[in-house]
Amino acid sequence: MRVPSGPGHHHGMRDDIEFATEDGVPLRGWLYRAQGVTGPAPCIVMAHGFSATKEMYLDDFAEVFSRAGFAVLVYDNRNLGASGGEPRGEIDPWRQIADYRTAITWVSARAEVDPKRIGVWGSSYSGAHVLVVAAIDRRVRCVVAQVPLIKGLENARRLVRADHFAGLRAAFDTDRAARYRGEEPATIKVAYETEGEACALPTADTHEFFLGKIRERATTWKNEVTLRSVEMFTDYEPGAYLPRISPTPLMMVVAKDDHLTVADLTLAAYEETREPKKLLVLPGGHFDAYVGEAFALSSAAQRDWFKAHL
Repeated sequence: MRVPSGPGHHHGMRDDIEFATEDGVPLRGWLYRAQGVTGPAPCIVMAHGFSATKEMYLDDFAEVFSRAGFAVLVYDNRNLGASGGEPRGEIDPWRQIADYRTAITWVSARAEVDPKRIGVWGSSYSGAHVLVVAAIDRRVRCVVAQVPLIKGLENARRLVRADHFAGLRAAFDTDRAARYRGEEPATIKVAYETEGEACALPTADTHEFFLGKIRERATTWKNEVTLRSVEMFTDYEPGAYLPRISPTPLMMVVAKDDHLTVADLTLAAYEETREPKKLLVLPGGHFDAYVGEAFALSSAAQRDWFKAHL
């Protein structure tokens, strides 16, 4: 199957690809060729964050890496974007972690890739996943985690007002009982469309990012996830894996004013990781990392980290 690609990009450098997860879900995305490399090249495996699709600027990062001599595999997470899987909009962190590992297996078998030089890249929710993948999968030789989630419950408590939390928990339990009876899973918006309505990521910059001009590029993105996805977010503690990443080289990218995956939790978490490691603190908030000056600064530093360690 051919996957439509975003407008205005060079497609000489990438091919549309599809591979299956271990449980048979087709994941679809792009494989970028390593520019200026003859023979097997190092490869970076990338997927996006909570509900996001690959057209939300992952191609910009992949092009920087590809030009620097890396093959890059970019794919949509299961149940999202161009990838298969049901229910749509279900975001299960542990299945996404398993899928990263399958992506490594799939790309490692390709002739143009050197299986001994595989790196992983993630941002936001997938920034959390790559911390876990790097900790448990020794095939990973280098990792970049950009604005990652560190502590699901503590972060959720920053995003959801304390007086609303009991109601959210009750909704999780009601949904669990309904699903068990065979009903469709309850859903919730990712970003609010009108301020104050219930949504998974209730910050103004989330609204501006997902409902702004990116929608012209990210035509497969939907402002809806299952409520269970939010419950799984609150259960997820990727920070527990941080001490186990070493000796795999880790770069952590933090946005100074991030109030979505809150910067203070990420900075504290960095101190729990071991060498070799590098911290990059960017100006601006969570979504500024993908564009403009912060992107230029960050993508170059990430490229250099991969070059040094892959």
